[in-house]
Amino acid sequence: MNDEKLQSIDILTFRRDLVEWYKNNKRDLPWRQDQDPYKVWVSEVMLQQTKVDTVIPYFNRFINKFPTIEALAEADEQEVLKEWEGLGYYSRARNLQHAVREVATTYKGQVPNDPDELGALKGVGPYTKGAILSIAYNQPEPAVDGNVMRVLSRVLKIEDDITQQRTKKQFEACARKLIDPQDPSSFNQAVMELGALVCTPKSPTCLLCPVQAHCQAFAVGVEEELPIKKKAKKQKKIAYVVLLVADEQGNYIIEKRKDSGLLANLWQFPMVPIEEIGWDHLENWVYGEFGFRVSLGKKQGELRHIFSHLIWQLEIYEARLIGEIVGEQRLQLVNKEELATYPFPVPHQKIMKTLFANE
Repeated sequence: MNDEKLQSIDILTFRRDLVEWYKNNKRDLPWRQDQDPYKVWVSEVMLQQTKVDTVIPYFNRFINKFPTIEALAEADEQEVLKEWEGLGYYSRARNLQHAVREVATTYKGQVPNDPDELGALKGVGPYTKGAILSIAYNQPEPAVDGNVMRVLSRVLKIEDDITQQRTKKQFEACARKLIDPQDPSSFNQAVMELGALVCTPKSPTCLLCPVQAHCQAFAVGVEEELPIKKKAKKQKKIAYVVLLVADEQGNYIIEKRKDSGLLANLWQFPMVPIEEIGWDHLENWVYGEFGFRVSLGKKQGELRHIFSHLIWQLEIYEARLIGEIVGEQRLQLVNKEELATYPFPVPHQKIMKTLFANE
């Protein structure tokens, strides 16, 4: 099927039109200033599931703080998470640092240019591997993400469900044959740029597209119907009471999340799964779970935070610490100024702003 689809376009002209457009229209992005494989790696990890405009200031701060492989490898994880704070999908940061430490020790600080060695690093999947090898090392390796699949699904009129792994393999095979062996770095970035600027998810600007003449979906008027993507499962909703627990000196209790799973190793204000526990048992549950007693105070507000697979529905209450904290290693009692030094997930950053605004 792949060969049949590819025969529908003039590959050499397609490459030329796309790369020429890219060189004349590419955005001036900080990770494009050179082909440093470390910077390419950091940028590609940050860009996963995050928009370019959001990533730019994070990338600049991150590279300023950790300018080299060695600097990131030697950094404390909490420091890395603090720099990542607000960017989301924090496992990306932990996996990046884990892999960078392996590069520092095993490969003497040089990002491997061998596909097998690079692909074996933690968090380096087929897309990230292809992006580093093509952009930094100019190797003709495909880098297929959602942007690329959208472009190719339209250009080649591929009507298979892109959420299926076998379909992604099909796109990777097509991309491998389409990629420009003379300038794979520009080609892969050109496809990504086209998906970001022209071949957008909704209302693509086909009249401005440099490869419109090659696009099979445009030719028959179905470009907005592609790619085919099955609907995701409905997100699970979980209700929590968030406790802003203060002692008499105005210090607040914060809790470090577990070292695996959602938001691992980030800090938060104590959270009570209220539907599971029930309001009548809240204070007893807090003592059993955290080792301190509280007196519940006024409600401070509500917050809804949407993750990719679940929704947090948060009710925020002030509370007063009664007595002392009994033997809980994952808790800290900190003042307002110290709160800013800990890495918090976005919903708890918003809660902190509310807390400061009310005091």
